[in-house]
Amino acid sequence: MVTIDKVYHRYSGNVVVLGEEIIKTVLKNAGLTEKEAEIYIFLAKHNPLKSTEIAKLIKKDKAQIFRILKGLQAKGFVETTLEFPTRYMVVPFETILESVVKAKKEEVAFIEEAKKDLLAHLRKKSQAETSLEKFVLIKGRKRIYSKIFKIIQDTKYQLSIATTVPSLMRADRYGVFDAALNHPLRAQIHYRFLTELSKQNLNALKAFLKRMPKTSFNFKARNPDLSVRLFPIMITRDNEEILFFTATPKADKLEKDDLCLSTNCKALVQAFTAVFDDLWRNSTDIHEKILEIKTGKQSPKTFVFSDGEAAKKKYAETMQCAEEEIVLMTSSKGLIGYWKTMSIIKELTEKGVSVKIMAPIVGENLEAAEQLSKTCAVKHVPINYPEATIVDGKHFFQFKTPPADKEKHVLPPRFENIFYTDDFGYVEKMKNMLDDLWKNARAPSPVTVESILRKSRALSLPNDRRYPSYFEKLSGISFEERKQSEITTEKEILDKIIDTKKFLGENQPKDLMRLYGSMANAVIHPPDNFNLPDMVISVFHIEKHSALGEEDAMLIYLWLETPKGPAFVPVAYVGDNPKAQDIWKGWLAGTPAGQNVQLVKKDKLQIRIHGNTLFAGWTVPIPLLHSSLNLPPACLLIEGYGDVKTDTYNMFSPSGYRTEIERSGFEAFVTFFHPSSKYSGPGTDGFFARDYVATTYLPSTV
Repeated sequence: MVTIDKVYHRYSGNVVVLGEEIIKTVLKNAGLTEKEAEIYIFLAKHNPLKSTEIAKLIKKDKAQIFRILKGLQAKGFVETTLEFPTRYMVVPFETILESVVKAKKEEVAFIEEAKKDLLAHLRKKSQAETSLEKFVLIKGRKRIYSKIFKIIQDTKYQLSIATTVPSLMRADRYGVFDAALNHPLRAQIHYRFLTELSKQNLNALKAFLKRMPKTSFNFKARNPDLSVRLFPIMITRDNEEILFFTATPKADKLEKDDLCLSTNCKALVQAFTAVFDDLWRNSTDIHEKILEIKTGKQSPKTFVFSDGEAAKKKYAETMQCAEEEIVLMTSSKGLIGYWKTMSIIKELTEKGVSVKIMAPIVGENLEAAEQLSKTCAVKHVPINYPEATIVDGKHFFQFKTPPADKEKHVLPPRFENIFYTDDFGYVEKMKNMLDDLWKNARAPSPVTVESILRKSRALSLPNDRRYPSYFEKLSGISFEERKQSEITTEKEILDKIIDTKKFLGENQPKDLMRLYGSMANAVIHPPDNFNLPDMVISVFHIEKHSALGEEDAMLIYLWLETPKGPAFVPVAYVGDNPKAQDIWKGWLAGTPAGQNVQLVKKDKLQIRIHGNTLFAGWTVPIPLLHSSLNLPPACLLIEGYGDVKTDTYNMFSPSGYRTEIERSGFEAFVTFFHPSSKYSGPGTDGFFARDYVATTYLPSTV
C-alpha cells in the first residue's frame, strides 16, 4: 500500500524514496492548494484528529484550519467520522493516485472518442453565443496566458495593453508577442502598449523594442505620466472584449492563485477602453522617455533632492512665493498634516492664492477635510495617486509615497528624495492632468455609512416589537444598535461560522434562518451626468452552508421621502439563487424593492473576494424606481483598510422581519466603474464585512 511515510519510485531497477516535497507536488497537481497539501500530509501522519486538535498541534488559527479541512472534504481528500465533535482522516494516498490516473485516462479516452462531435458542437455553440454578454473569472497562470493568446488571435484591428515592464517581459518569454508578430492580420492591426519606464528596467525594455519589426507592424508604446500601477493591468480587443486583473500580480509574476476577469459586456468594455484612452493621451512616447532617462536632460532644473532639509526649504520658499494657484495631491494622512498646518494655507488664501487639495477622504480624516474646506477647496480622489504639488503652473514637486504600514507613523509630506522640476512642458502636462482629476473629483459628502445608520436608528421602533401597524407605515429599513454587553467579538463570529453544522442540524429552529458569508456597503454619490440620485449598494456573497444555499446578491437603496422623513429606501434586489427569492420578497415587502426582486444567471452577476478586497460586477441593467431609471452594467471595487472593526445591530423591515447582524470587517475605499462616467465614490462611504452572520426571525416571532 502506498503511504505518506514511504512512497517509492522505480527507475532503472533502483528504488528511490521520494520526500514530502514530491508528494506535495503530486497533491497540488491533483488540485490541492499549498496549504491543503500541507494539512493532508500532516493529517496522514496523525489521523484521525479534530480540527481544533490540528490547529493546536501546528499552532494555526482554528478558523483557517476549519476552512482548509472543509475544502479537502469537498475535493474528496479527507473523510469525517459520525461522532461529535467530528474527527477528520485522510483518504489513502494510493486511492488518490489511482483516482487521478484513472480520471486522466478516462478523460483522454473520452476526448479521443468524441473529438469530431465535440469540436463540431463547440463551433456551433460558439457561433450561437457570440453575441451573448458574459462575465468570466479566470484563475491561474496557464488559464490566464491561454486566454491572452485567444484574445490576440481574435484581434482584427486594435489591441491595447496596459501593464508593467516586468509583466511585459514575462509575457514575452511565454511567447505572447510572438503570437502577435505571427498574426495573419498583423499589418492592419494597431498595437498600443502602455508601460512604466524607469532606470531599473530601461535596458530590458530597449532589448524588447529592438525585436519589433520596422515595417508591416504597427506598434506604438508610451509611458504614462502618472504611474500605470494606479490602474488595473488590462488588455482590450477591438472595443469588443476586455481582460483585467483585480490586483497587480505579486512581484509582477502570474501565479497559480492569481485572478483576472474577462467580459464582452459592451458597457464595461467601453468604460475601460475610455480609461486606457485617457492614459494614452496623457503619455509620452516611449522613445522620447528613453532619451530623457539616458541623457538626463529633461530640464536644466529637474532633479531629485537627496537632502531632506534642502527639499523642505525649497518647498516652503516656493509655496510662500505663490501668486495665483496651488494644487495639492496628497494621501489620507497628508490631509491631516495640512490641517495641522492650516495657518499657512490660511495666509496664502488671504493674499488671494487659490488652494485646491485632493486626497482620499476616509473616516479618520473626515474632520480634517471639513475644517480645511472652510479655508480652501477640498475634494476626494481614490487611493494610490502620487503625492504632488504644483505652484502657479510653474513648479512641480512629487513626493515619494511610503509603504502603507509606515504611513501611519509619519504625517506627510515627507521630503526625502522628492522630485522637482520647473520644466514648462512637463509642469503644464502634469497640471492639465491634475485639472482633469479635479473636475471629476467630488467634494466630501456628509452622507456616509455611519450617518445613514444614525438616521435609520432615529427611525427605529421602541423596544416592544408588537406594532405591525407601525411597520406598515414605514417604507424604509430601520436599525438599532445592540447593548454593549450583546456585542459579538471577532472570535465569536468565527466560532459561529465554524459551528455551522451544529446550528443547521436537526435542532435548527423553524422560525428563523441564518446566512454566513461576506458583505459590503458602498454609498455612491454620482456626478450630474450620471443622471441618478445618491444611492447605497449592499453586496452579499453568501456561502453554500447557509440556510438557503450559496448566493451572490445586491440590494440597492435610493434617497426617498418616508412618513418619518427622508431616508435611504430599498428599491431593487438582484440575486442568483432561486430558493432565496420568496424570502427576499417577504423581507422587502412594504418597500419599492419588494416589487422589484430579480433573478439573474450566475454569469450575469459576479462577486469575488480576495484578501480584504471585494469585487462585484454585473452585465445586466438593473431597473430602479421606474423603467426610465436604470443602473447600467458596471463594476464595484471595495478595498478594506485599517484595523478590524466588529459591530452588532438589528435591522427591522416594514414587513415585520427582524435580522440580527454580526460582522467584523474594515472601513473601505470605493471605486465605481461606470460606462459613461469614470467615477470613484468617496472613501468614507464603504465598509467591507469579511466575516458576516445574519440571523433572520420571521414576522410571527417578532
